[in-house]
Amino acid sequence: MNFWDSGLFTYLVLPGLIFLARVCDVTLGTLRIIAVSKGHKYLAPVLGFFEILIWIMVIGKIMQNLGNVACYIGYAGGFAAGNFIGLLIEEKLAIGTVVVRVITKQASAELVENLSRQGFGVTSVAAQGSTGDVAVVYTIIKRGDIEQVAALVRQFNPNAFYSIEDVRYVSEGVFPDHKSFCHRAISGFPKLFRKGK
Repeated sequence: MNFWDSGLFTYLVLPGLIFLARVCDVTLGTLRIIAVSKGHKYLAPVLGFFEILIWIMVIGKIMQNLGNVACYIGYAGGFAAGNFIGLLIEEKLAIGTVVVRVITKQASAELVENLSRQGFGVTSVAAQGSTGDVAVVYTIIKRGDIEQVAALVRQFNPNAFYSIEDVRYVSEGVFPDHKSFCHRAISGFPKLFRKGK
């Protein structure tokens, strides 16, 4: 009996390979969905091509081994792990643009000045809240800058209310460091191996 027909291959190596392949294809699928939601019309089809290519190879092996429960476990485990890893990669790469909306009772001039000094475009509007006059400050930033802007907001007013929402498309804007998706992906790759955010 050769290695390919052995129990070791059938019940350990093959399910392990199916697990790894499934991790790859689901990770690509997660990133593809994110790319579609962010409007990356050239990246999404490339990710989709490799995602489905891997999936076809995996499902072919599953169909050849329908009596092997270990292959099913490898398939399901790879699916779960692929979702987690895909989201982890997307979080580390910080793809996309968000709008930060700050609502504060304090005068917003200091916050506007600090954001502008850091190179962020900012708009401030006087508004009426349920408890009186407030200032609403808007800034559109790259997702990778969220922590920096949140720190500036907390430094300005620890009790300020702020929300962060995804933005699919921005026609113009003021950004401190405008980098292409490819540059952010390449420069963000080492972050995947660092602990923490």
